Amino acid sequence: MSETVEHGRTVSALLEDGPLAGSSIEVEFVEGRPPKTLDVSAPEGGTCRYCLATWVQGGPKARYTFLYLV
Repeated sequence: MSETVEHGRTVSALLEDGPLAGSSIEVEFVEGRPPKTLDVSAPEGGTCRYCLATWVQGGPKARYTFLYLV
């Protein structure tokens, strides 16, 4: 198993699907890990909620999958 390596205080969150598919944002670590969920502003207004694609992530990037509009 691999663990996410902390490079500074942020990780690059890759948004895999949903309205923001293919984009990425920098997010701060929470207790030494990428956050479990992210709320990201949607292009047409509102907020998209994303969650970690898998609990085990490796490297300076974390993959997130779309859950729903908030």
